[in-house]
Amino acid sequence: MNVVVEVVDLKKKFGSIEALKGISFEIEKGEIFGLIGPNGAGKTTTLRIISTLLKPDSGTVRVFGYDVEKEPQEIRKLISYLPEEAGAYRELTGLGYLKFVARFFAKNDNEFERMIEDGIQIANLKDRLRSKVATYSKGMTRRLLIARTLMVKPKLAILDEPTSGLDVLNAREVRLIIKRFVEGGGTVLLSSHNMLEVESLCDRIALISNGEIVEAGKPEELKKKYSASNIEEVFAEVVRCSGTC
Repeated sequence: MNVVVEVVDLKKKFGSIEALKGISFEIEKGEIFGLIGPNGAGKTTTLRIISTLLKPDSGTVRVFGYDVEKEPQEIRKLISYLPEEAGAYRELTGLGYLKFVARFFAKNDNEFERMIEDGIQIANLKDRLRSKVATYSKGMTRRLLIARTLMVKPKLAILDEPTSGLDVLNAREVRLIIKRFVEGGGTVLLSSHNMLEVESLCDRIALISNGEIVEAGKPEELKKKYSASNIEEVFAEVVRCSGTC
């Protein structure tokens, strides 16, 4: 199966607000797919529906062939979701937190030990793993959370603004972690409002604005199509031309 996620005419309203107005896209196995747009565009709503945390109003979403409404438990076995505002238990050490999470996912002692080793390597916090999470910087906490998300070896990792608020060095480290995960056979769906960053990270992207996909494709192809030097310029041109060009 090459298609990991299939979204068709997905709609979602919150009261009178149309968060999603019928979006469609596919994610293929082994790629980093970016859902890019400004705050409030519908990125997080989309990720939460794919993660089975929200129900769609209409449309269909399938993850590895499973329907998000009819077979959510099957999907949850295959994915791992990191929300933008996720946190870790502050009174645990970093290592203690990884062990706490691993106990929920590991089927046996060998798998538990493997998860912990992977988590340690991914977080790369060295001796600070023995310090309480309460003493961590935002960048350290984010790397711990990325480790928690990926150490369970999901087939699909869903990451909401994975580098939000991080400095240049920590953001670069998180991007390298994501790339290594995909090189190891994983697939990633991530959202971001940082178009320039995601341009260099993603194999394909979908630009979302006001609950609608306004353009999608490979970054280089989109830049060529719109004679743009970067994806921010593509987005600005697409939005400017919407309904008039």
